[in-house]
Amino acid sequence: MPDTTDAQVVFIGSGINSLVSAALLSMRGEQVLVLERNGRPGGCIRTEELFPGYQHEVMSSWYPLFVGSPGYAELRPALESLGLAFASCDYATGWVHPDGRSVALRQDLADAAQRLESLAPGDGKALEAAAARLFGEDAALTFGLLGQNLYGRGVLKLLFSEWRKRGVDGLAAYAAGALESFRSWSERSLQADESRALMAPWTLHSGLGPDDATSALIGKLTLAAVVSFGMPVVKGGGSRLVEILCRLIETHGGRVLTDAQVDQIELTGQGRRRRATGVKLADGRRFGASRAVVCNVTPQQLYGTLLPDPPEPVRKHAEAYRYGRGDMQIHFALNAPPAWCNPELLKVPLVHLTESLEQVCLSVTEANNGWLPARPTMGIGQPVAVDPGRAPDGGWILWIQMQDIPTRLKADAAGEIAIPDDGCWNDTVREAFADRVQARLEHVMPGLGERLVGRRAYSPADLEALNCNLVGGDPYSGNCAPDQFFWLRPFAGTRGARGNRTPVANVFHIGASTHPGPGLGAGSGYLVAGMIHPR
Repeated sequence: MPDTTDAQVVFIGSGINSLVSAALLSMRGEQVLVLERNGRPGGCIRTEELFPGYQHEVMSSWYPLFVGSPGYAELRPALESLGLAFASCDYATGWVHPDGRSVALRQDLADAAQRLESLAPGDGKALEAAAARLFGEDAALTFGLLGQNLYGRGVLKLLFSEWRKRGVDGLAAYAAGALESFRSWSERSLQADESRALMAPWTLHSGLGPDDATSALIGKLTLAAVVSFGMPVVKGGGSRLVEILCRLIETHGGRVLTDAQVDQIELTGQGRRRRATGVKLADGRRFGASRAVVCNVTPQQLYGTLLPDPPEPVRKHAEAYRYGRGDMQIHFALNAPPAWCNPELLKVPLVHLTESLEQVCLSVTEANNGWLPARPTMGIGQPVAVDPGRAPDGGWILWIQMQDIPTRLKADAAGEIAIPDDGCWNDTVREAFADRVQARLEHVMPGLGERLVGRRAYSPADLEALNCNLVGGDPYSGNCAPDQFFWLRPFAGTRGARGNRTPVANVFHIGASTHPGPGLGAGSGYLVAGMIHPR
């Protein structure tokens, strides 16, 4: 029997989905308990002073998905009353070639279209047409599929409604467009290589590549959303959001405990009548859960460790769940803003550096094959452009993210970095690759090294050490190919384990490994809060 104070709902893990779900449930009257194995809550939200006076986002940084989410809409008054604030600026994103060619886009779809139109007649119109379709004709279907339980009656109603509007041929056309690769769409719809290079890196932000199925939808949707709604950040750092969510939970009688590793979910009953009664921690403590246990973990953790005796088909599906490429983060603290080749780029929150669509595809292929890419695609974040208080007066921060990085090492595409015999990342490989990245930055920011206060790099192995859900350093906690997305995330074809539900009626599965997938929108946490205690 549980030997500590019970709760109605126990959460395993404290990422954004857990904290939003726990906050929603606590405000709806449930007694919640969030258990985090690490020494701090927040999952991939982690603000640290890596260098004196410089507040760096070690992993996640940008919050367009969160500020547009239904969870935030419900929690917003309470969060703002506790001091939460977001910052944004007039610019959204951009692209730069190592030779200095560049495009900066404002947070203004019409202006962005105009700038693309100046690259090649028709490219701006293609962006506007894509945005009009995504946020107009297709909005109800796309966001309806992403925003609700795919095994609930609401989806049947949605599909019936769309069938009445579109017919079978219209639904088939929608499916074909949703499955198209970005390369295919861009070669048909865009004329300028620069336009393709600007948009192609956005496909990486769901762990895909421009040649992958569904990457056209992802690339168009993310770019259109960013230029329409901006790239907000949490004022003062993402950990401020974590702190305020925890305080909101505690204000309503809930608790958030750290250094609390759950070893097992405790069950009662047999077969389909099994129910969770609580959890047991590694240190022997037990916590009761009278209503539900919600697990923000990978499928292997849930069905291989936490849940006793899962059905054999479910266990096998969990073992077969696949992870994607690794992520690498490099943080630069500068004593002055960088000398961008195009000064307008200093105003842009997130700039992608790559030569072309083809180079993005090549780097993805190299990483998929276990090779360190010779010319990685770089997301260059500039949080100080949005929230100046992140750095001392006159200082600057560069947040570098690369999502075309191998998890296991087989070779270096440039033939310069020695690969360890065991194929594992180590400090030597990490810093040698960070040197390559810094040299690549020097092409578009001459004199970068002279402004350097400090540099801190995190390899895929380092990121997994910070968050065990990032298996192999995969920031999306699972490959997002069509066979592991929508109805099929984390997997399908198993009775009981569908979407966010498990074979145990009151055990739920949330997080990036589940529908509706990765990101800071807290979608799965919101959905499961509604399953446990509807509004």
